[in-house]
Amino acid sequence: TIPPEVTPENVITHIVDSSARPEHREQLELEIKKSHVICIVYSVDDEHTFNRLASYWLPYIRGLGVNVSKRGEKIKKVPVVLVGNKIDLRGDHVANQSLEDEIIPIMNEFKEVETCVECSAKQPLNVSEVFYFAQKAVLHPTAPLYDSREHVLKPACIDALKRIFSLCDIDKDGVLNDDELNEFQRKCFNAPLQQQELEGVKEVVREHEPSGVNEVGLTELGFLFLHTLFIQRGRLETTWTVLRKFGYGDDLSLREDFLFPPFEVQHDCSVELSPKGYQFFADIFQVFDKDKDGALKDSELASLFSTTPGNPWTNSEFPHTTITNEADAVTLQGWLAQWSMTTLLDHKTTLSYLAYLGFEGDTTTALKKTKPKKIDKKRNKVQRNVFLVYVFGAAGSGKTSLLRAFVNKPFTDGYTPTTRPFSLVNSVEIKGEEKYLVLQEVGSNFEVEIFQNRRKLEMCDLLCFVYDSSNAESFSYIVELRKRHNLDDFPTVFVATKSDLDLVQQRHEVQPDVYCRCLGLAVPLCVSVKKQQTADLWNLLTGLSINPAIATPRLANASHCASRIKRYLTFTAVMGAVMGAAFLGYRLFQHQRGFGGITKRDIL
Repeated sequence: TIPPEVTPENVITHIVDSSARPEHREQLELEIKKSHVICIVYSVDDEHTFNRLASYWLPYIRGLGVNVSKRGEKIKKVPVVLVGNKIDLRGDHVANQSLEDEIIPIMNEFKEVETCVECSAKQPLNVSEVFYFAQKAVLHPTAPLYDSREHVLKPACIDALKRIFSLCDIDKDGVLNDDELNEFQRKCFNAPLQQQELEGVKEVVREHEPSGVNEVGLTELGFLFLHTLFIQRGRLETTWTVLRKFGYGDDLSLREDFLFPPFEVQHDCSVELSPKGYQFFADIFQVFDKDKDGALKDSELASLFSTTPGNPWTNSEFPHTTITNEADAVTLQGWLAQWSMTTLLDHKTTLSYLAYLGFEGDTTTALKKTKPKKIDKKRNKVQRNVFLVYVFGAAGSGKTSLLRAFVNKPFTDGYTPTTRPFSLVNSVEIKGEEKYLVLQEVGSNFEVEIFQNRRKLEMCDLLCFVYDSSNAESFSYIVELRKRHNLDDFPTVFVATKSDLDLVQQRHEVQPDVYCRCLGLAVPLCVSVKKQQTADLWNLLTGLSINPAIATPRLANASHCASRIKRYLTFTAVMGAVMGAAFLGYRLFQHQRGFGGITKRDIL
């Protein structure tokens, strides 16, 4: 065992000798499968041992399931270092000028071969280099970065370095100026370059790749050339240090722990952007708003997401899910609102995109966990800044139009059924503070999925039930929905849409106003999206989300509500009967007086 303090990489290295004897074959195979790197030793004075590298040993190792593919998937990749021993037998001429010509054919056939080192165990000479290169083959492998046959960077390496260049190009002018180069140097190597060193780097690039440098600084081509030069000169650790600082693993994909660092969230808590998170997204908006019109159009969004797998909202209705200008370009208000909604509904997406977009430092600091909802309930006031409202209602009740009005989209005639949950977001100012309200329309096909998933149901802050005031059947739909799923524990509000049309009597035993009063709630708010008459609905929804106690039905469950409705109906029927009887009695009395003649008392 080589202790870490005596190696440049500060890692423990276990060296296991092996035997090629048949009786030791089982042990040999076990060690090969456990290894991180394999050194195959041959004798430089015995051509037969050299020939057996390609004819026996390398195929034998592959035959054990190492460095081979099965159905297109790598089982295990272990780098191999070829070691030519006994160079002392060459006398004074220990160097082998033809070594590269001898090794290149083997490296071309067996991509797992990283390098070849010649040494003498007797003298000793180059022995420490053997294990240094063995360490490098694991920690800084050549194969993922560089094609030794073509002498060029591999496509995956080029893509990774281009992404890093783009992230370091803070002003997005396509060139790394001196300040940007120094910031890159500080991030990767914890030390800036002196001006003389900077000029020296640029001079090397200019000499070999003239278009790699211009009057501003280092171009993308120059950045790629520098790393090619590092690799060709055996300084793979430089390129690997850069790649790993920017989150890349040995396969040149971004590491799982880089994209999704530990961030545990209790089931009754939600996640919001922290001030650092909002500042990061605001800053990146300003950088990519090239025309400074206060909005990001499609080309600017494409440029912004160029360092990521793509727009994270491609499968949604974005940009119609947030605030845009007349040209459907996302405004800063809409941009921050969209990220607020994404963080609330799927904080892991926000975490990964913070990494993709180049957030400096620990990405979890851009998020914050809210207090458990049960604590908010005890205080009867919610301290959060982002709220979720589920919107339910019968088909054709105007849910989609209502949501679209929330983000200032024009009203359109015609009915389009909701085929999947549809969410949008906008900011609402409450007592001088900016809150974000997320409205999620739940079509009839997805109601059961929400109501039977208690965790999803508890995610929301308010249930908004919408009915068409011009459709006699609309209100009974939401009453039956509430009755089936026992929703009296959840803050609730009722909204009557299409108030511009004739109001009709609802075909239900209790009319909406009475039903709401029975639950201890405010009567339905009447709105007309077509006439742009939404009253103060958005502030009302946000206010009820902040103060859920005043929107939670006072009755324990729906059966109590039904009982109260029944008592109300019974009372109404009895009172009606009493009033009817009294009225009939009065009419009879009057009738008798009219036909009974005039008495003396009448004259007096």
